[in-house]
Amino acid sequence: MSTSFSSAHRLYVKSLYRRMLKNELDWVVRRDIWRGRAMMIRAEFERNRDVTEPRALAQIIEKAEACLASKLHPDPYIPPSMPGGTKWERNIPPTIAPLYDHTAAVHH
Repeated sequence: MSTSFSSAHRLYVKSLYRRMLKNELDWVVRRDIWRGRAMMIRAEFERNRDVTEPRALAQIIEKAEACLASKLHPDPYIPPSMPGGTKWERNIPPTIAPLYDHTAAVHH
């Protein structure tokens, strides 16, 4: 199964697929409902898997990007411990270095 598409193209399509799945998960919290939607997204990607004409493929990708942009969640889920999450840098461990440099202080 040899295709003429570059690895950059394959990475872009994978990224688009993951972004669509992530956006659906932002809208639907329950995994059982999300799974059905994920299967519909997968079916759409599988339906267009054998498209080899670059212009038709560009149209399909442009349509998918527009669909994703129109359905983006206004407040996406951010895991608590990730940057922007509610627990990001909440309890930072103290520094190991001393607060007062005793070696530089002059003792009388």
